[in-house]
Amino acid sequence: MQFFDGENGVLPRRLLREAIENRVIDAGNYVIPEANIQPASLDLRLGDVAYRIRCSFLPDQETVEHKVKNYIVDELDLRRDGAVLETNRPYLIPIKERLNLPEHLRARANPKSSTGRVDVFTRIITDNSYRFDEIEAGYQGPLFLEVVPLSFAIRVKEDLTLNQLRLSAGKTALSDEEIRDYHSNHRPLLYRDGAAVEPEHLALANGMFLGLDLKRLRVGYRARDFAPLLDLTSPYPVAPELYWEPVSSEEGGRLILSPQRFYLLMSDEAVSIPPDLASEMTAFDPTSGELRTHYAGFFDPGFGYDPKGEINGSRAALEVRAHDVPFMIEHRQRVCKLTFDRMLERPDILYGEKIGSSYQRQEETLGKHFSSPADIGRDGRSREQQLFKDSVAPKTSKPKSR
Repeated sequence: MQFFDGENGVLPRRLLREAIENRVIDAGNYVIPEANIQPASLDLRLGDVAYRIRCSFLPDQETVEHKVKNYIVDELDLRRDGAVLETNRPYLIPIKERLNLPEHLRARANPKSSTGRVDVFTRIITDNSYRFDEIEAGYQGPLFLEVVPLSFAIRVKEDLTLNQLRLSAGKTALSDEEIRDYHSNHRPLLYRDGAAVEPEHLALANGMFLGLDLKRLRVGYRARDFAPLLDLTSPYPVAPELYWEPVSSEEGGRLILSPQRFYLLMSDEAVSIPPDLASEMTAFDPTSGELRTHYAGFFDPGFGYDPKGEINGSRAALEVRAHDVPFMIEHRQRVCKLTFDRMLERPDILYGEKIGSSYQRQEETLGKHFSSPADIGRDGRSREQQLFKDSVAPKTSKPKSR
């Protein structure tokens, strides 16, 4: 497996699989599950231990393993039932996968969408590095994940996936001119009210901006204080009422954000990522105002895309937090930005094509860990929880009549 200077693009699923076979991505004695290989990214698995640390850090000219020794407070076993991570405390967790990148192949990591939606801050740290999430070409070494739950205490365990990795070669990014040209002459990238946005109305500045939808009856949710433990290891979604309170906008499509509170909102526009492109929601731009607009995250090829033209994009969930003062946001205010990258080749399977994609055609901001309100019974259990409870309940027989 060789990548040369002349090749440009993000590695698709087929080449990620080839990278695993050639130990460019290596898990030692562990087998990387096929289900973890996404159209243009790989889900990274937690190892069997988590270190509670005093503070975040960057290794700079040292290995992570050596530098973290000065900051470890406690060690948690993630095997079997896992462990609870408390809010506002940083943890460092070794990742099962490690990298042996060739000279012209680099990597980038981002939290999964479901991770950001429960307000869990994560970022990858590598040896001898002064940057988070950016892994330089030719890196050979382990990966470590910093995890900080912000709104809810969470349960995690070995093999849980909170982050994703993307491999790239050469020049991949589309310029603003190339984004506009692709949207105009190839296939629309952005829709509003079911129709493609006019090219001259695209907001571009080193990427394409999205605005907020604050005109609906319920525009989103705000995380509750002192919520119960959220078990990220459970396959059954839970009732959202104990974790979230619904949020409505004021007349005129305005919403005032409370300081330091976490909100889940929805984009006004719908995004379509075609098979030959990959996208990323970039980090907060401080010129946008007194708020953090979202966690960074990957959009794989196929998100909001339909070759038959029956889907005109999928809207993006936006994670929003004001800083130190109440901050007013308005309908269609531009608060986040998408960048676009070329693929080396079209993936053999796209986002949403029978691979368990959770957010195709989404109209709800809550992540996969929560049931929709329509699925909650009178006892507060989700439909999946009730089915599980019924399946394991002991069978009782009626007493025989005498």
